[in-house]
Amino acid sequence: MNTPLLPPGAEVERVPLEGGSVRVLRGGSPRGPALLLVHGGSSDNAAISWYRLFAPLSRKYHVVAPDLPGFGGTTGIDPVGGPERQADFVAALASELGLADVVAVGVSMGGDTVLNLALRHPRLVRGIVLIAPGGLVPALRGRTAQRAAWLFTRLPDRVLLPAARLANRFVGTALRTVVRDVSALPDEVVREFRREALRADAGLGYLRYNQAVIGPRSMRNNLLPLVGRITVPALFFHGRNDPLVPPEGSREAVRRMPNARLALVSDCGHWAQLEAHERFLAELTDFLAGLEE
Repeated sequence: MNTPLLPPGAEVERVPLEGGSVRVLRGGSPRGPALLLVHGGSSDNAAISWYRLFAPLSRKYHVVAPDLPGFGGTTGIDPVGGPERQADFVAALASELGLADVVAVGVSMGGDTVLNLALRHPRLVRGIVLIAPGGLVPALRGRTAQRAAWLFTRLPDRVLLPAARLANRFVGTALRTVVRDVSALPDEVVREFRREALRADAGLGYLRYNQAVIGPRSMRNNLLPLVGRITVPALFFHGRNDPLVPPEGSREAVRRMPNARLALVSDCGHWAQLEAHERFLAELTDFLAGLEE
């Protein structure tokens, strides 16, 4: 229960950065094209989001997946907050690892980070893949919901952190609010999600992200006015039944971006790369092949 999950095909590397230690999962040959994978929020980490992808992708690509500060096995670095700072952190890590010309893949909060990576560090990325990405809605559904969410994030840590720890004990309930069918998830992923949720500082990284992006009347991370500036090829992959991030944001982003397409998956919730693994791997493989033509 206390042993961190390691996806098949992955190895663990510790990278000193910003006075701390970043846990990075790596697979494949460093000589192959680089895929930089950015996990989501809540009780996520690199091993959870990308558990099913390391083995198939490592056969051809150099796969790199870090735990962001405040998540997983990364230690000694305070959570950086919003997606802009997360993007800068990922870019600094990529530089430390000698990565360039990467295809960046992000899910949920990590999709928000990858969009910002493409905007803030365009020379680093040659293509992006966004799975149910955050950062593409002007506001939460309804003024009351927006105001309530903002007020909650304004509470002091002495209130928020115990509340997060209490909520994290109900792992089964949390998963049922994220995925269409919990039985579609590997048992190993469910166990790691539970282990991550019960860490002493679990939720702190996601809390700092939400404090940065949720405003009293609107979302501070809405990138729809800016995504048209992203010209690299982009693939959006979104579950049609996503209960957390409306697919409409992905649809609108694709409409505004010059080189983007959307794969919308029926009977699929928020963790689309895990729930619809075979479909995602097929779409991703086709996208990557197109970049090499």
